[in-house]
Amino acid sequence: MGGGENEFKISSMVKLLKSFKYATSGLKFCFKTQQNFRIHLLAASIAVVAGVCLHINLLQWTALTICISMVLVTELMNTAVEKICDHINPFYHPQIKTIKDMAAGAVLVIAIMSLVMGLLIFIPAILNSINS
Repeated sequence: MGGGENEFKISSMVKLLKSFKYATSGLKFCFKTQQNFRIHLLAASIAVVAGVCLHINLLQWTALTICISMVLVTELMNTAVEKICDHINPFYHPQIKTIKDMAAGAVLVIAIMSLVMGLLIFIPAILNSINS
């Protein structure tokens, strides 16, 4: 009876490891094929370096981390929507265009909000650094 329990644990671990492999594969695909994803990663890297150099506080790090995560997740979801739309209908269709435009719009909204948050964090931090 105990052997079945071990088999279940091993099976669960294998499934968990496979899920990480699939997720990593999706991230790699997005990085390799999506220019905007790479641009967002570059912007995130610059923001992190700026945060370290300007010694932003814990609350600011939290906001920055949430913004970076939201932008990257939304870009991943946008790519997924585009791929499934292209699979369903590889030809132009006005409804597919609307779906893709809405997914891209979601990325734009999050990116603009993140830019505003970055300005709210970094402008005072830069001014404080200059005045110190």
